[in-house]
Amino acid sequence: MAERTADRNELWQLSRDIMLRCTFEGVMTAVNPAWKEVLGWTEKELVGSNLFDLIHPDDAAHTATGARELSEGIGHARFDNRYRHRDGSYRWISWSTRSAEGLVNAVGRDITFEIERAAELTAAQEALRQSQKMEAMGQLTGGVAHDVNNLLTPIMGSLDLLKRRGVGGEREQRMIDGALQSAERARVLVQRLLAFARRQPLQVTSVDVHKLVEGMADLVASTSGPRVQLELNLSPELPPAKADANQLEMALLNLAVNSRDAMPDGGRLTLAAAAETVDSGRRAQLAPGDYVRVSVADTGAGMDEATLARCIEPFYSTKGVGKGTGLGLSMAHGLAAQLGGALTVQSRPGVGTNVELWLPASREAPHSVERSAGNDVRAVGAVLLVDDEELVRASTADMLADMGYAVVEAASAEEALRLVDGGLRFDLLVTDHLMAGMTGAELAREVRAREPDKPVLIVSGYAEVQGLAPDLPRLTKPYRRDDLAASIATLTAGT
Repeated sequence: MAERTADRNELWQLSRDIMLRCTFEGVMTAVNPAWKEVLGWTEKELVGSNLFDLIHPDDAAHTATGARELSEGIGHARFDNRYRHRDGSYRWISWSTRSAEGLVNAVGRDITFEIERAAELTAAQEALRQSQKMEAMGQLTGGVAHDVNNLLTPIMGSLDLLKRRGVGGEREQRMIDGALQSAERARVLVQRLLAFARRQPLQVTSVDVHKLVEGMADLVASTSGPRVQLELNLSPELPPAKADANQLEMALLNLAVNSRDAMPDGGRLTLAAAAETVDSGRRAQLAPGDYVRVSVADTGAGMDEATLARCIEPFYSTKGVGKGTGLGLSMAHGLAAQLGGALTVQSRPGVGTNVELWLPASREAPHSVERSAGNDVRAVGAVLLVDDEELVRASTADMLADMGYAVVEAASAEEALRLVDGGLRFDLLVTDHLMAGMTGAELAREVRAREPDKPVLIVSGYAEVQGLAPDLPRLTKPYRRDDLAASIATLTAGT
C-alpha cells in the first residue's frame, strides 16, 4: 500500500495535466504542481479557495450542475469549461471527474489550443463557403449582364437615332425620351452587376485619390442633404492609387448614398483616405504591399451580424421595395477585388458603418484624361464592322452610317478575314470581342499582322482578360451614337 501511495504521489507531482480534490461546493483541498504551469496559480494560492471563483461566468451554471449530479450519486462526469489564468486570460480545460468519500477528484487537460484551432478551421470553412457562393453568384450575374448588354445595345442605339432624326411629333419624342431614360437606368444596373462579377471593363490608371475625393465633396454634400454633416479626412502624404477614376467615383457615390439612407434623422458622413502598408498575414484578403485605404463612414443605424454577413450580396437590401437596388456594396466589392484590393465593412447597430476600399498604391504619376467630343469625329472612309449578333450589328451599322461612314458588315471574325484577304479596303475595324470561333482580339491581331497601323476598336459587354491586350481600345456595351463617335475620335485622332 505504501508503494502504491508513493506511485500515486509521484504521478501527482509529475503530471502535466492539472489535478485537484475539492468539496461538492467547490472548495479545493489539494492541487498538483501542474496548476502553476497551466494556469499560473500556486498550491498555496489555491488550497482553501473556491474553484468557482476561477470559472468563466458563462460556464459556472453547467459546472455547478455537474457538481450537484456528482453529490447525488453519479459516479463520474466529463465536461469542458474555462478557467481564469493568473494573467487574467482564460484557458479551456477538459475535465474527467469522480466522486469518492464525499469529495470530488478531478483531472483536467488544457484544450485551449484545440478549441482555437477548431474555431479557426470553422471560420476558414465558412469563408470558403462564402467565397464559393459569391463566385457562383458572380458567374451567374456576369453572364446574364453580358447578354442583357447585347439586348440593350440595339435598343439604345435605335432610340438614339430616332431622337436625333426627330421622328414623330412632340408626343412621340417624349415617349422616345422616356424609353431612353429607362434604357440608361438599365445600363447603370448592368454596370453594377458586372462590377460585382468583376467583369466590367476598367481603364486602370494612376489616380490622385486626394484630388478625386475633394472633387466629389460638393456632389456628395448636395446628394446627402442639409441634415448630414460631411467631413473630409484626407492624408496630405497620399500616394496615387491604381484604379479606374470613373468607377471609383461611382462606387464612392453609391457608398455615400447608402450612408445617407442610414441616417434619416441626420448625422455625420466622413470621407477619409490614408496610406497603408499590409504585412504578410495581417489581412487574409490582401497581398502584402502598399495600399490607399479610402473609407466612407457614417453615424447611422448600423447593421447587426446577420445583415453584415450578407451586405455585399447582390440585390440584398434593407431599404424596402423601390428604395434601392441592393448593388451599391456589391459593386464596390467587385471593383476593389478586380483592382487587386479588397473591401471591408465594420458596423454596429446604433453606432454606424465604416466601409473601406483598399486600393493598390501606384508608383506612377497621377494620370489625367482628356475626353474627346463625340460630335468631332471625322467620318471619312469605310468601316469593317464585325459582330455575330445581327441586331447589335445592324444598330451599330446605322450609327456609323449616320456619322457618314461606308459600312461593310461581317457576321464572324472568319468572314471578316476572308473579306480582308479578298482585297477589301477599309479604314477602321470595329469588332465585337466574344464571338463563336475566333474572338475580336484574335481578329485584331490578324488584321494588325497584315496592316500594323490599322485602327481597331474592340466592343464588349465586359472585359475578358484572356486574349484581350490592354493596348486595344475598347467600347463597352450598351452604347449610343455619341459613345461610339467619341471612341472613334480618340482612336483616329492621330491619323
